[in-house]
Amino acid sequence: MKNIVIIGGGPAGLTAAYELLKDNNGEFNVTVLEESKVLGGISQTVRYNGNRMDIGGHRFFSKDDRIMKWWSDLMPVQGKPAYDDKILGRSKPFVKGGGDPEKEDCVMLVRDRLSRIYYKKAFFDYPVKMNLNTIKNMGFFTTMEAGFSYLYSCVHKLPEDNLENFYINRFGKVLYSMFFEGYTEKLWGRHPREISADWGAQRVKGLSITAILKDMLSKLMGTKNNSNAETSLIEQYWYPKYGPGQLWEMVGAKVEEMGGKILYGHSVETIKSHSGKITSVVCNTEFGKAEISGDVFISSMPVKDLVNGLDSADDKIRSLADGLPYRDFVTVGLLVNKLKLKNETNMRTLGNIVPDCWIYVQDKGVKLGRIQIFNNWSPYMVKDPVETVWIGLEYFCAEGDKFWNMSEEQCVKFAVKELCKMGVISKDAVLDSHRERVKKAYPAYFDTYKDFDKIQACLDSYENLWCVGRNGQHRYNNMDHSMMTAIKAAEQIKQGTNDRSEIWNVNTEKEYHEQKSDN
Repeated sequence: MKNIVIIGGGPAGLTAAYELLKDNNGEFNVTVLEESKVLGGISQTVRYNGNRMDIGGHRFFSKDDRIMKWWSDLMPVQGKPAYDDKILGRSKPFVKGGGDPEKEDCVMLVRDRLSRIYYKKAFFDYPVKMNLNTIKNMGFFTTMEAGFSYLYSCVHKLPEDNLENFYINRFGKVLYSMFFEGYTEKLWGRHPREISADWGAQRVKGLSITAILKDMLSKLMGTKNNSNAETSLIEQYWYPKYGPGQLWEMVGAKVEEMGGKILYGHSVETIKSHSGKITSVVCNTEFGKAEISGDVFISSMPVKDLVNGLDSADDKIRSLADGLPYRDFVTVGLLVNKLKLKNETNMRTLGNIVPDCWIYVQDKGVKLGRIQIFNNWSPYMVKDPVETVWIGLEYFCAEGDKFWNMSEEQCVKFAVKELCKMGVISKDAVLDSHRERVKKAYPAYFDTYKDFDKIQACLDSYENLWCVGRNGQHRYNNMDHSMMTAIKAAEQIKQGTNDRSEIWNVNTEKEYHEQKSDN
């Protein structure tokens, strides 16, 4: 029996554990090491006073049918209750005291997707569409300027050696300046010209004015569906009834049912090796140090921490790993009695609130990046979805900076002040609040990232080490991509083969590309 040690209990780590133990004939003994006390990583669901928070927002949609089947096999898809009459007429509360859902409630809901841009107190479609609403909000002359700017970008292509040029080539300079430049700088803390175009190639490759026009045409002709739409243009997605963490908690339970072990509060500090193989990891636990040996190691921990923990990594590789950048993340949850934003769409919602899942905040005058409306992800995320609105305010920052170090009270006051300034809520609307901070949420594509191939070669030199997931590969993947890296790693381990190229290539081939939609 091979002892498999998996570092990290997020989507990648749990998927690897599940795949190795499924149909296991006594070949593998699997141990998952999770630093925190909960499963799911950034895909966990945070419970607070009967309400639930999704850290970053996770739409369950993939171009890969295998991933869609993986999810639906675990959680049956209930149908399309976006806001049907049954839900609209249901008595409250939806969740009794915020307790764990009953087993029969482990289902996927089909959600209607709407995300818009909030710019200068007006809503724009995301992605931006050249329709009457856009012309009205932008004004005739700005619209004409944007159109000619786009036409110019079609015939005068810039070298795609940075993210700024990548966007301008697809949208023109005017739309780039309005809807991409400021938001990207908020997200990464760097101007787009300082960021590698690789980020665009992974997140927005299929998105352009041409793709948007094709999408509008296919919708008019009645030929549009999720299978032929760019990911940022899909109109429906799945979502676990009680948030993404519900699914990953279920996967963790199944891993343990199949004989796997999950050790919580185990933070890997040192990775020991001998003759080109990992032999054991040393963890910090509440009871002191714990050394865990294994035959095969799967890592979804941040590459920076993995390399610094390796006892045999040379100083040059350590220096490159130290320079790998990350963006950290803060969500401020606010429970409010109402929003000042009006629902001017034809989409029905509980309480007639705006129907957006996310609202992208492009205004440079505020630090806020996005607003999540949890009621619209699933009404079961909210204790009282009829009388209250539960929103998540997403801020991008760096661990240790001024915003990160604010007390929770200071942070909430800052967030409320920005929302009032934007005209989203009134000051007396707030009923309750909660803050969550996430380290290393987004691997970034600047600084020493340009030399990542050298770090990758070092990691691949260890015969029994497999790197999977977003942080495990320092790649800004969506959840389905992270899962696929784990599935492919498990296949290689089961087959006794050692080809890592297929795993590193997930989300680099055209069919895997996703657009700027999810965390």
